[in-house]
Amino acid sequence: MTRCVMGVDPGATGGVAFYYPDAPGRVAVHDMPFAGGVSGGGVGDLIRQYGPTDAIVELVSAMPGQGVSSTFKFGLAAGAIHGALGALGIPYHLVTPGKWKRRMGLTSDKDASRAMACRLFPQVASSFARKKDDGRAEAALLAYYRVHQMDERNAA
Repeated sequence: MTRCVMGVDPGATGGVAFYYPDAPGRVAVHDMPFAGGVSGGGVGDLIRQYGPTDAIVELVSAMPGQGVSSTFKFGLAAGAIHGALGALGIPYHLVTPGKWKRRMGLTSDKDASRAMACRLFPQVASSFARKKDDGRAEAALLAYYRVHQMDERNAA
């Protein structure tokens, strides 16, 4: 069975990526499925289509200055993603933005994330070309982090 790692940058402007470490550079990226809010069914459809063996999801929380309604919607989005993964039996890890970005040599600069994704995945660099493609880029980088940072650390 070929390993496929799913990376998820939650939220309405987030993204979903499927990375195949046995075929370096092979990654499929998508905008977060959205239907009046993040669509758990849409995420489930992507999971069934690509068949990931495991996943990594950015651990999100309320941000200072974020309104109550926005915070609630963000929480619903994260719950839809966790629910789809759980319902389909996909084991997943949670990681804070600070932890994975620090290990990858990134900051909160979204353009730097897009640039790194273009370097790591030149075959799909056009998928990260627009400013609004940062969710796709970070989803792909999360999957890469899962394989090349977490696995290497656990093997040591």
